[in-house]
Amino acid sequence: MDYLESFSQWLMEDGKSPKTIESYCNDVKKFRLYLAEDGAGEQPLSRFSFVRYKQHLLDAAFKVSTINKKVNSLKVYNDYLESKGLVDDNYIQLRKDRVPIALGSEQVVEALTDAEVERVLAYIEDERKVSIRNRLIVHLLLYTAVRVSELVSIKVTDIDFIEHILIVRGKGGKVREIVIRKDLMMRIHHYLQGERQASKFHESPYLLVSQRSPKMHRGAVRDWLARISEDVGIKLHPHLFRRTCATLLLRRGVPIVTVSKILGHHSVDMTSKIYIQTSRKDKQDALDLL
Repeated sequence: MDYLESFSQWLMEDGKSPKTIESYCNDVKKFRLYLAEDGAGEQPLSRFSFVRYKQHLLDAAFKVSTINKKVNSLKVYNDYLESKGLVDDNYIQLRKDRVPIALGSEQVVEALTDAEVERVLAYIEDERKVSIRNRLIVHLLLYTAVRVSELVSIKVTDIDFIEHILIVRGKGGKVREIVIRKDLMMRIHHYLQGERQASKFHESPYLLVSQRSPKMHRGAVRDWLARISEDVGIKLHPHLFRRTCATLLLRRGVPIVTVSKILGHHSVDMTSKIYIQTSRKDKQDALDLL
């Protein structure tokens, strides 16, 4: 039986995004390759084979985050197998089987400081160096916290110019609304009425167009940010602005539930684990309050 093809279809029916499906299937494919090389038999999954594979990953010195990602993928695979009657038990428990992070090695989420945000914004205001479209890209990334894939997929019709609302279609087809700041809305108008209107793709349904395409590619966004990184003095990439937006909102006292909804996360736990930056300075400032 082709478990992978059936697993992929099951994920698709569950509303998972193509990227998520690809990630899960790649992890399962590597697990199955290990089983084949290890001579573990035809059974698609067992507690014994999972524990052996996890130990193999540990012995091979994979990063903890990588191992835990694979454990999560195999847990979903286990759910699929059990739902289809291909295994008769749930062999993987995330709370027990994920590799704990050692004390003292908590992850510090990368985010721009207020001063660095000001430096980036000051740089992009130079009209000789940065186009109106690229200036808009930075402001959209920073002030809506959209993913780069969501950014390039924004259509003009996704923007409510009266209510100042942006409709974002995220992972798994989930839709969320984001309120657009007044100054950001003005930048959108400026781009639509000027630089974009002069483009040969001005009738494209997508907000962001390029010189050669009616829809800007996310790779072009990454490449441009990488190119200006040296001038700005900061290594820039799209997800950095999403992290920065979330971190700055939380530091300004915005409830984590609200931030989670802006980011489009399915749970507050995901927001707290991935996007809250707790630096040494944050901890010292907290203790100084005592």
